[in-house]
Amino acid sequence: MFSIIVAAGWPIWPLIACSIIALALVIERFVSLKTANVFPPKLLDEAITVSQTHVPGPDVVTKLEGNSSLGQVLAAGFRALNANPRCTEEDLRAAMEAAGRTVAHRLERYLPAIATIASAAPLLGLLGTVIGMIEIFGAQGPSSGAAGSGNPAQLAHGISIALYNTAFGLIVAIPALMFWRYFRTRVDEYLLNLELAGERFARHLNNLRR
Repeated sequence: MFSIIVAAGWPIWPLIACSIIALALVIERFVSLKTANVFPPKLLDEAITVSQTHVPGPDVVTKLEGNSSLGQVLAAGFRALNANPRCTEEDLRAAMEAAGRTVAHRLERYLPAIATIASAAPLLGLLGTVIGMIEIFGAQGPSSGAAGSGNPAQLAHGISIALYNTAFGLIVAIPALMFWRYFRTRVDEYLLNLELAGERFARHLNNLRR
């Protein structure tokens, strides 16, 4: 493998860097987008049960906020009521929507980077192949002496080495694109569930405020 990398020349090193970065981002996203970290299934019902008669105190709200992304949205509603028990429904929803935008930004973090790698890797591979082809045909010129003998077998071998860059670019790009689509779909699903949960919780808090 190392001999292939050396034979492919310097253009393959940016692709190797992209592959390492993409792998690190994919692992990070898998960890960060776990259901327990974003949308624990029972958290909404537990928050509604705890606040059936009164708004929890700051300690409980702080613990809820650190629980998950959903907890951060729900805690924003509690904080709005604790700060102003007579706040309007619009103010309550605005506080939760602001927290939701913060959560959405965090969930979408690094997705553009993965998409960029998926788009750029084939182009980097093609660039490496073009550079390799230029060097090969330049070496076949009459001024290259013995090295420019025009041996078809040598020429075919040089072209195959140059194509390593394109192949490696596709090897990096295809998984990156697949993971980007997977994470994009997962984030969209989380955001929809967070929005629906926020609507339900806002109605609950509005009834509690009366």
